[in-house]
Amino acid sequence: MEVIVYNTKGEDTGKKVTLPEEIFGIEPNKHAIYLDVKQYLANQRQGTHKAKERGENAHSTRKIKKQKGTGGARAGSIKSPVFVGGGTIFGPRPRDYSFKLNKKVKALARKSALAAKAQANSISVIDNITLEAPRTKDYVQFLSDLNLTGRKTLLILPDVNTNVVLSSRNIQKTKVMTAAQINTYDLMNADQLLISEEALSTLQTLFDK
Repeated sequence: MEVIVYNTKGEDTGKKVTLPEEIFGIEPNKHAIYLDVKQYLANQRQGTHKAKERGENAHSTRKIKKQKGTGGARAGSIKSPVFVGGGTIFGPRPRDYSFKLNKKVKALARKSALAAKAQANSISVIDNITLEAPRTKDYVQFLSDLNLTGRKTLLILPDVNTNVVLSSRNIQKTKVMTAAQINTYDLMNADQLLISEEALSTLQTLFDK
């Protein structure tokens, strides 16, 4: 698949690049995408939720009524879950939500996400982007020139570019990461992928490992 290379002003540079078929041309595996996104979201959970059980409530331990003769059920403690303010039955406890996913499945998921974006024509290749200084205004203008204002964008660079990262981090719906940092969740969450020309070769090298 051939795509046009745009400059930072949104203009056609006259160049075209061929997206690697082994990455962008595969049939997306939806189940692999689901598993990788599920793992990513599970890893974000702190798992610190906790409800007090009957042994942890700060209430009196005296027997609240006599055992027999009341006509009702026996009741030995105000901490019982059947009373208001009592302990919680089977309440949440701290736990780790993370789970293992094979490297090949994660690689397939990332390839599938890139291929899905390519099929949806949601990938733009950008000539190498450089900013002389970290200025949010410059990055806003960059998005405006590409007609992407207000849309979720993910810019993929070959290496960390401090000026670009600092210029974009205060803009909503905008994310910048290197080719080595990409994950399936962010790829699928973006409306438009912006990939620098150098990052394409970096992606190919990473997936060939």
